[in-house]
Amino acid sequence: MSNPQEISAQFTAARAAGQALPAYPGTPPATLAEAYAVQAAAIARWPDAVAGWKVARVNPAFAAQFPEERLIGPAFAANIHRPVAGEAAQCPVFDGGFAAVEAEVVIVVAADSPAGKADWTAESVAPFVKSMHIGVEVASSPLATLNDIGPGAVISDFGNNWGVVVGPEIANWRELETLDVETFIDGRSVGTGKVALKPGPLGALAFTLNKRAQQGAVLRAGDAISTGMITGVHDICIGQQSRHVFAGVGEVLVQITRATAGGA
Repeated sequence: MSNPQEISAQFTAARAAGQALPAYPGTPPATLAEAYAVQAAAIARWPDAVAGWKVARVNPAFAAQFPEERLIGPAFAANIHRPVAGEAAQCPVFDGGFAAVEAEVVIVVAADSPAGKADWTAESVAPFVKSMHIGVEVASSPLATLNDIGPGAVISDFGNNWGVVVGPEIANWRELETLDVETFIDGRSVGTGKVALKPGPLGALAFTLNKRAQQGAVLRAGDAISTGMITGVHDICIGQQSRHVFAGVGEVLVQITRATAGGA
C-alpha cells in the first residue's frame, strides 16, 4: 500500500521548493481511498487555505480500478487568479514537471453546502451557483509523468492542479445549453470543443458536493470550482501564453511563469 504521510511530504516539499521530482515518491495509490488519503495528508501539510476545487473525468482506461466518473483536487487561495479584462493571469508551473492549460467553466459557490447531503444531481445544484465564469485550469505537478501513472497518482498530488483562472461571468448561463470554445498557445490554435452546461459544469458541481459530503466536509461560499476541460489538456512551457476564446462570452489569457521556492 501507499504511505500517505511519506508521499504527501515529498510532493509538498517539492511544490514548496518549486522543484521537480524524478519519480513518484513511493508506491502510487491503487484505490480511490488510498489516493484521497494521500490528498488529505497533503492538504493538511500545505500552509494555504483551500479556496476551490478542480474536477476532471477519470480516464475510461482506469475505470475498473478507480470506479468513479470524476476526481477532485484542491485549489489553494494563492492559486485562484481573477485577472482584469484584457490582462493575462500570471500562473506558475514546475520547471521539469508537468504543465498544461485547460479551458474550463468555473462555478463560484453561492453558499456553504449542508453537511452530509450526498445526493446532489445536475438538476438540483443550481441554487449553489452564485455565478458561472469562463476560465482556465493550470495543471502542474513536480512530477512530469503524473498523468501517465493514472488517477490514483493525480488525486494524490492535489489533483495535478496549480491554478484556477476565473474569467468573465457567463451572465446568461441559465439560458444556454452549450458553449463553443477554442484554445490558442502563442497564437496557434491547439484545440476546439463544445461544453454542454448541464451534464458538464453542473454535473461536476454535483459530483464535488457529493464527494466532499462523503469525506465529511462541505463546500464553502465563494469556492471556485473548475469543472473540467473542454478543448483538451494542452501541454505548455514556461514563457508561453495561452488564449481561451469562449464564443459569445469573451476570452481568458494566461501567462505561464516558473514556480519558485515558497510555493508561488
